[in-house]
Amino acid sequence: MTAVRPESGSRPGAAPGASPSVSSSESATGFPTGFLWGAATASYQVEGAATEHGRTPSIWDTFSHTPGKVRNGDTGDIAADHYHRYREDVALMKELGLGAYRFSVSWSRVQPTGRGPAVERGLDFYRRLVDSLLEAGITPVATLYHWDLPQELEDAGGWPLRDTAERFADYAALVAGALGDRVPMWTTLNEPWCSAFLGYGSGVHAPGRTDAAATLRAAHHLNLAHGKGVQVLRGLLPADAQTSITLNLHQVRPLTTSAGDADAARRIDEVGNRVFTGPLLDGGYPEDLVRRTTPLVDWEELVRPGDLETIATPFDVLGVNYYTPTIVSASDGAGDSRDDGHGASDHSPWTGSEDVAFHLAPGERTAMNWAVDASGLHTLLTELHAAHPGLPLMVTENGAAFDDYVSPEGRVEDPERIAYLHSHLEAVRQAVADGADVRGYFLWSLLDNFEWSYGYAKRFGAVYVDYASQRRIPKASAHWYAEVIRRGGLPG
Repeated sequence: MTAVRPESGSRPGAAPGASPSVSSSESATGFPTGFLWGAATASYQVEGAATEHGRTPSIWDTFSHTPGKVRNGDTGDIAADHYHRYREDVALMKELGLGAYRFSVSWSRVQPTGRGPAVERGLDFYRRLVDSLLEAGITPVATLYHWDLPQELEDAGGWPLRDTAERFADYAALVAGALGDRVPMWTTLNEPWCSAFLGYGSGVHAPGRTDAAATLRAAHHLNLAHGKGVQVLRGLLPADAQTSITLNLHQVRPLTTSAGDADAARRIDEVGNRVFTGPLLDGGYPEDLVRRTTPLVDWEELVRPGDLETIATPFDVLGVNYYTPTIVSASDGAGDSRDDGHGASDHSPWTGSEDVAFHLAPGERTAMNWAVDASGLHTLLTELHAAHPGLPLMVTENGAAFDDYVSPEGRVEDPERIAYLHSHLEAVRQAVADGADVRGYFLWSLLDNFEWSYGYAKRFGAVYVDYASQRRIPKASAHWYAEVIRRGGLPG
């Protein structure tokens, strides 16, 4: 059994016989007819109710309660209180005209130890949420895993342990059995790169480990969990249900045209992108990545017979998350920049390419200090289409954090976010014009929320949340996006 990617040949990701819910024909706005306009959240970032109805700690509960891990000591204990206020939030979604809501399920709420039967009261929350969405005419899009592994599974070894992939498959069956008759679109994993490389490499995300070998083992087992999850979903869901995975693909650019910078970009593409797209879409892991990291892991032991076939189980849509490009260069040997946009750490998440230098792009920046550059989204979508022309795409996260505040008149004006969204939606429209099969767009995020290691210091929401009162105030960008949805495209 070889772990590496074949030199030629690829397979489209769409499942044979799949019936996409969105037509690829374009409307007068330049977006496909039936294009899905939505917004997204994640369970630990918005739900709160951290100890209610049987929920036990996830790795993010543990991480956020560890002094020094999250800015200001913030936790997701209450967050945006979506668990109790979901009806109010669904009413807001309906008011904005959302066609879809992408939410994630808290594994610890459904299966507290990561093993055994489901807690019905945990599933009941998602049943109520889905029913409310359907009553409002909003398509529910469920993500099974958005980084909140049950702490007991981490204590047993976490994602570097192969058994965690088996536990994920069991968990997927529980959720699909409860919601499969009402949820038409399913995502296995959100941004597994962050789970593996930020969680186990740089340690800036939960569980906060800094073990280069563990990153690669975690990445493989996340890939395996996805494949097993799709197989479980296919066995339980209606034939017309769609399956997907969401990747935060890095749009990697060399700083200069030098051969050294081009090589640096290739290496970061391998460890940032093709560690997932290789086995998912091309049949194996990149040969150079395997060669560089063999001193860290025994790939022949890690990738067992049948693994690559499981990982490559056909799925229907590839979710693409994009915020900003990644600019790299060869190391100059002294004073290399480590500002990769993923948080400060003495440990690199770029396993096998720790010596590559990262650079900030010029121009306007968001509150995250990320460059505003919509061309990267266009490039990602068109290059994915060129490499995998049979693979439908969906932008599952795109948005920006700015320093929002409520005016004395009670409004939240955020023209920078409107400009950001406009330019990125124009990039999507242009990618469609250039042939990319893009089926939808999900704004990140519906609500201001717990922004991981930044706590509540960064606001990505289209809806402002006053955390003290939990009052919701739609920002100017929310009203702008509602008009985009109403028109089915950008203003003229």
